[in-house]
Amino acid sequence: MKVALAQLNTTVGDLVGNEARILAAYRRGVAAGVELVVCPELATTGYPPRDLLLKPHFVAQNLALLERLATAAGKVGLLVGFVGRTVGRPGRGLTNSVALLQHGKIAEVRTKSLLPTYDVFDEDRYFDPAEGNEPLSFNGQRMGVTVCEDVWNDEDFWRDRRYRRNPAADLAAAGAKVLFNVSASPWHLGKNTTRREMLASLAAKTHCPLLYCNLAGGNDELVFDGASLVFDAQGRLAGQGALFAEDFLVVDTEKLKPCSPAVAGDEELVYRALVLGLRDYLHKCGFRSALLGLSGGIDSALTAVLAVDALGAENVRGVSLPSQFSSQGSLDDARALAENLGIRHDVIPIQPAFAAVKGQMKEVFAGLPEDTTEENIQARLRGVLLMGMSNKFGSLLLTTGNKSELAVGYCTLYGDMCGGLAVISDVPKTMVYRLSNWVNREREIIPVASITKPPSAELRPNQTDQDSLPSYDVLDAILEEYVVKSRPAGEIIAAGYEAAAVQRVVKLIDGAEYKRRQAAPGLKVTSKAFGVGRRVPVAQRWREVG
Repeated sequence: MKVALAQLNTTVGDLVGNEARILAAYRRGVAAGVELVVCPELATTGYPPRDLLLKPHFVAQNLALLERLATAAGKVGLLVGFVGRTVGRPGRGLTNSVALLQHGKIAEVRTKSLLPTYDVFDEDRYFDPAEGNEPLSFNGQRMGVTVCEDVWNDEDFWRDRRYRRNPAADLAAAGAKVLFNVSASPWHLGKNTTRREMLASLAAKTHCPLLYCNLAGGNDELVFDGASLVFDAQGRLAGQGALFAEDFLVVDTEKLKPCSPAVAGDEELVYRALVLGLRDYLHKCGFRSALLGLSGGIDSALTAVLAVDALGAENVRGVSLPSQFSSQGSLDDARALAENLGIRHDVIPIQPAFAAVKGQMKEVFAGLPEDTTEENIQARLRGVLLMGMSNKFGSLLLTTGNKSELAVGYCTLYGDMCGGLAVISDVPKTMVYRLSNWVNREREIIPVASITKPPSAELRPNQTDQDSLPSYDVLDAILEEYVVKSRPAGEIIAAGYEAAAVQRVVKLIDGAEYKRRQAAPGLKVTSKAFGVGRRVPVAQRWREVG
């Protein structure tokens, strides 16, 4: 069977735009002489639609779209994900389904069996699971059709399983000769390898070719990498879609030839994910341009590079907001970065505004020493000015804080946290350094001084981050153990980390939840990001230490 995997970049809620993309892919498949065109999970609505699913008219419009697609389908089949309805039983009333469209009608429908409800997923909130799934017949072929999570529970691959059923293996046992999986599988570092090895194992186990069609693009904080995959009946890779881009992969299941997987380093993968997520977030939210504060430090420099790659230099504006504590070196580094990137660069000193605010507060603060209050006022003045420019010019303000800072609350509410998207908020500081050196692999784009100088907020004389925090190597290692792996402080200490450092970092992480709840959405690139996938109460009294 000659099949096209249409690796689309859909937009949540853009039913008209998604329909146009699906139809364009279908027509391309017809022109290519394929028998079947396969689209991703929930291609009609975009993924994840979340509480749009609670709007009956949204679901109805998605069903009307499916009917129009069916009318447009001829001899060539179209496999497309959509939101279905259940009737006649208790439940949520909706399904995460896939339809086979052919000869002007909906020929077959299959429904997702395993509904993920962990990390960023909440499908059990909306959908009813399939009561069963049998192979379907298409042009004389017995096909097994699954949806995303349905292939993520093979007992021979996973030591710890979330579900009792293995839908893909059940379909093969029921007579399916080829397996399809339509997917919207968000990316994080390490997932490409896990996914490829898992699907290869499943294809070899079932002795069936396996064709996996994944979504590409960014929707809110999630980035979907595409990278659709094809395996032969021996579990050998026989095709792969583009990484972090739309693609159209044509294969013949009778003529599959082994190939090697695309290889990219961690830095390149994270960088490309951030560029795609930033570009899609901005454009899908209706913005055309972005601005950000340029401090001369490494975080804002990396964010600016990502923005230029995503949006073009003409659509990015950098603003330096120096105070009396800003070094000349930082100002020079910010200017050099802007020149290297070819972006507009404005300089707006905050010292006059800071002096005015201090004067206004002099009587109220009488007799009290200066402390972090005055430091935070500087950060908040910068936030006021940047948000003013965002409003005036209609540009999305990008925040520049990294995951390490956000973890321990080393950031100022309504100050440097102001903005519409926290681009690198899931990138630990140590990875920020790795990415910045990767950016400079061929020529200097980020000034070397921004990378090599001790990091500093420059809110008081001679300040460095390590006045308040452990070294970032230590901080990031503890962050990985405590937040990502959910290991208790005692185990982290037993693993060899210095007890005082662990207790300090853990206490900071636990105490900063109120800040993270008010942060701009960030792009998820690790297996555990702050945001919708980590739901810790703010008003609570449990603490790991203390």
